Amino acid sequence: MRGSLAALGMTLALGMTLLAASALAQQPAVPVARIAEDAIVFDRVAEASKRDLPRDLLKRIVNEDIDLLRGKRQDGTFAYATYERFESGRTTQSFSIQPRKDQMQTVEVKGSFVYRLVLDVPSRRLLVRKNLPVWIERVDIELVPEGKAQTDRSSVDVKAWMQPGEIKPIDLPAVARQVNIKVIATADPKGYANLDVVLVQARIVDNADSPYAAAVATAKAIQRALENNDIPSIRAMAGRLRDQMGAPPRPAAVAAVAPAPSQSTVTVTAAPDAAAQVELQTELQIIEDLLTGSESERREGLDRLHQLIRRTRR
Repeated sequence: MRGSLAALGMTLALGMTLLAASALAQQPAVPVARIAEDAIVFDRVAEASKRDLPRDLLKRIVNEDIDLLRGKRQDGTFAYATYERFESGRTTQSFSIQPRKDQMQTVEVKGSFVYRLVLDVPSRRLLVRKNLPVWIERVDIELVPEGKAQTDRSSVDVKAWMQPGEIKPIDLPAVARQVNIKVIATADPKGYANLDVVLVQARIVDNADSPYAAAVATAKAIQRALENNDIPSIRAMAGRLRDQMGAPPRPAAVAAVAPAPSQSTVTVTAAPDAAAQVELQTELQIIEDLLTGSESERREGLDRLHQLIRRTRR
């Protein structure tokens, strides 16, 4: 009996070890060398640009780097970030609902990483005529939750008239990696009516324990600097990102110096170091953005603020 229990325990331990190894194998590898090279590119391009900074190209590169730092998987999820119930965007589809006596009309919408559905009956149709009421019978929801493979199905019975100008939000049971929504409705017998179906998309929030959370924050700072065409901040944050990826510093450019006249003294005056001030301003901007975010982002912002205060006291 004891021998069989020991064998069972060893089998369970082996199974847990294999599951853990499988989970580690599924974690996408973050190409830190490539991201470090991109940071060097940001710095060099910003250094050489005048008023011709290729912002669109650099934005695409930094967006790709953020996805890599978050460990993006093929299904759109991330190893070091999750989708939370904070709005990041909306998609709207408009439908004309016809009055039918025999059966109700079904309209269908699909989306990715959605956490809320909003039914909206506009006040006007064709921008001139007043809209008509819409009877909503029910809403059928078919979704694949984030982090799962199986499909969940549910229905929400509404059974009510929605008047022009009225909206009805419906929260999904979970953040949906993929969702297919069917709205069963009919219009007032006086004529057709317009109905807008809005899908509210979830926001990506970095995990507090992500090993690349600081690098993601730096990449976001580069995004903001690109939006504002702030060359000094781009260069300062690119240098920080390069350091965070463990790359050696880029050699400073050597300016050509004309030979000095004989029997003369050449005095070299160092330019004031503005990089520290730019880095401080950018760090404060990052902290401000974090303090206005989610609960985990606010905690990270407080931690970074405390670290900044300790650094300035030295």
